[in-house]
Amino acid sequence: MKKTILSLALAMVCLGASAQEKLFNSASVQSPVINKDGTVTFNLYAPKAVKVEVSGDFLSDSSVAAMKEGRNGVWSYTTEKLAPEMYSYTFNIDGMTGVKDPANIYVNRDIVSFTNIFIVSDQKGDKGDLYKVNEVPHGNLSKVWYNSPTLKMQRRMTVYTPAGYDKGGKYPVLYLLHGAGGDENAWSELGRAAQILDNLIATGKAKPMIVVMPNGNPNCQAAPGEWSWGMYTPGFLDGGTGPKEPAVASIPESFMDIVNYVDANYRTIKKREGRAICGLSMGGGHTFHVSLLYPTTFDYYGLFSAGLHLGGNQIQGAPFADQIKADPNFAQQSAKLFGSKPKLYWMGMGKTDFLYQSTVDLRNYWDSKGYNYEYVETDGGHIWRNWRIYLTMFAQKIFK
Repeated sequence: MKKTILSLALAMVCLGASAQEKLFNSASVQSPVINKDGTVTFNLYAPKAVKVEVSGDFLSDSSVAAMKEGRNGVWSYTTEKLAPEMYSYTFNIDGMTGVKDPANIYVNRDIVSFTNIFIVSDQKGDKGDLYKVNEVPHGNLSKVWYNSPTLKMQRRMTVYTPAGYDKGGKYPVLYLLHGAGGDENAWSELGRAAQILDNLIATGKAKPMIVVMPNGNPNCQAAPGEWSWGMYTPGFLDGGTGPKEPAVASIPESFMDIVNYVDANYRTIKKREGRAICGLSMGGGHTFHVSLLYPTTFDYYGLFSAGLHLGGNQIQGAPFADQIKADPNFAQQSAKLFGSKPKLYWMGMGKTDFLYQSTVDLRNYWDSKGYNYEYVETDGGHIWRNWRIYLTMFAQKIFK
């Protein structure tokens, strides 16, 4: 009996040693390597590969770069000097695209795409530094379930409470909305919201605030695999294998369920001046509709590359300028909104964003009415790199 137990123990030790050996061997290839001159080197051990490429948003033309095979089957590629930023990438190996870097454990999911990430920073306060976890007081992230009477279901949201929240006092609330295909994890993971807020608050550039990141899919309770529907494949709008049933109401129509829950369960400033709302793409469209439905509930609005539409399905595909003319309520709702004098209505848009023209149409209408808003235009298109910038700018303007 003792001999059997000893043999089993030795076998387990050998298996453990083998696993540890594989772990250490895989760690012998370092990738990515951020060099002192600001360049970045990618390395991949693929001794039997014929063609290896790296694809990522660090490439100016958003294409791919060929890697060269060196000694011992390690393929490498070194970039030009990169500006401070958070970047994503994958490898292409012999025609297989989207291969993750086995030497880099840091991965983000954007709908159904997984990419490795890395951060480049030159100095304190630059974008890369803002997206890093620094030695500053940290807020807490919680996954919170709440009841939505309007949508008739339990739903989940991510809530950020700033450092010092446990010491008492009341806080303003920023409601931060994701885009189509996203969920309540999008802003905390892809958007680096907690790191941005921690760093801005620590340096006095933003007021301490609660940040609420709800799930913007009205027929879903939570992120894929994290509610009773199971491990379905998420998709863009109605894509994927998730629930297809139409929701009983929209996110804007049900939004006060979220506000009421937050006000009842957190120490909030339960007034207009203590509430802000912003969102990207679909979430920007939700913010737009919330501003029209509840014109005196929030004092600060932010539209990031907003997906704008009005009226019924029959005109949603029409140019937004035509939708404005066709909608019988928009003029009155806009007049009521700006007549209530919100402290900030802010819009950000990339120069090459495919939604660019709809924001032009909205601005033209509001300009014709003399309504007061702020507009910022950046390079690039419909990308997280812009949305992180917009959150950084918007967070410094609210609750001041």
